[in-house]
Amino acid sequence: MTITAERKQALIKEHARHEGDTGSPEVQVSILTERITNLTEHFKTHAKDNHSRRGLLMLVNNRRSLLDYLKRIDHDRYAALIAKLGLRK
Repeated sequence: MTITAERKQALIKEHARHEGDTGSPEVQVSILTERITNLTEHFKTHAKDNHSRRGLLMLVNNRRSLLDYLKRIDHDRYAALIAKLGLRK
């Protein structure tokens, strides 16, 4: 359900805007997307895990807020990110 430190570093390196960048919306959205994907796989075998489902909804809402922010400040970066991650909208 969680992502490994190596996977997280790979995501940071892939989506960072500059060296040492861990707080940009692109990096945060990519990490949240990875966690959401892992939780979605978890629910295929554990359908009644409602406590984790609440966490999933919180992650999705947080990602949506970051994407809305990115869309508001720089639409080109937003469009590139959702295309790269394969998200809808």
